[in-house]
Amino acid sequence: MKIDESSPEHSYLQLARLLRERIVSGEIDSVLPSITNLTEETGLAVGTVRRAIKVLIDDGLVHTVPGRGTYVVQPSKSPPGASRGSAPGSPSPGRSRAPDSGRPHGHVRH
Repeated sequence: MKIDESSPEHSYLQLARLLRERIVSGEIDSVLPSITNLTEETGLAVGTVRRAIKVLIDDGLVHTVPGRGTYVVQPSKSPPGASRGSAPGSPSPGRSRAPDSGRPHGHVRH
């Protein structure tokens, strides 16, 4: 990736744009190169690379897992407006019994 130092566009925005283009094109489809690799490839400072990645995080394109890397967010296959989580009518996570089981909440049968 080539950063144009004579451009009026800030270096971190150039890097964010270049990474975004690679994500959208499918060239990067799972994990971004490490910060170390990006600094070596672009000649930018670590802080500048982190700032570019923050732009992509804020745009919802990637998320970071501390100690693991920065991953491309896969687009949701559900229709717009659909709620996240379990399917309609399924019990809430952590619910171990049906709400109409006849015992009050917290009651332990002996």
